[in-house]
Amino acid sequence: MIEAGGKVIAVDPWSQGNYEGIPQADLVLITDIHGDHLDPPAIAKLRKSGTTLIAPPAAAAQLPDAQVMKNGDVKTWDRWTIEAVPMYNLKRGPAEGKFYHDKGRGNGYVLTYGGTRFYIAGDTEGIPEMRALKDITVAFVPMNLPYTMTAEEAADAVRAFHPKIVYPYHYRGTDVSVFAKALAGSGIEVRLRDWY
Repeated sequence: MIEAGGKVIAVDPWSQGNYEGIPQADLVLITDIHGDHLDPPAIAKLRKSGTTLIAPPAAAAQLPDAQVMKNGDVKTWDRWTIEAVPMYNLKRGPAEGKFYHDKGRGNGYVLTYGGTRFYIAGDTEGIPEMRALKDITVAFVPMNLPYTMTAEEAADAVRAFHPKIVYPYHYRGTDVSVFAKALAGSGIEVRLRDWY
């Protein structure tokens, strides 16, 4: 959840999260079709009258009132610019020739408010599109095997686009201290929190 300019933005609300005392969202962003990203009961809990819902095309079938954004789309919402960016696997999948996340199915997002740029990676490996990002203030990067990447791979990808601040998220079962150590001395501030 991001709060700025009097607005609340929630990304991938999930029923296993604790939403007690959390404000309802003005904007909900969905990154993918998997249940820990697309959870209609959790979305309903955070919505209020007038909440905008944005999702990739593959998720829109379950969210009929969502505004659809595909990779490469850019839109303005309130005083924010929202860019839908790719998120996908390069090598990991459930079987040979299959990926957990196919290119073009889901969205990562770059949100810009004033001069601050937030990157929410979604479920992805260290793809070329991530490495090519510019001027990211705060990045949220996953590292959970077998679905995304290792802590070392995530650190390597983050070094390539060099955000000012990075939060590991979606890291269940990963030792995030390995990620922090790999970025020591890089000038990137690593913030560790107790997140899924």
